[in-house]
Amino acid sequence: MNLAEILPSIQQLSIIEKIKLIQILAADVEAVEDISPLEQLKTYDLPTPYNNFGAGAILMQAAD
Repeated sequence: MNLAEILPSIQQLSIIEKIKLIQILAADVEAVEDISPLEQLKTYDLPTPYNNFGAGAILMQAAD
């Protein structure tokens, strides 16, 4: 069975049933190991445009 076959049935579900389906699918995906390279309770440094004034200038030029 593929998504194209079950999608029409899913679209007929009530909002509450769709939310329950999302929860079931999320729990199922969460149970699969190695779905994310991130480790629980570990801190990751992510680059942001904050205090990066060169990036701000480039964005301002692009906005013009």
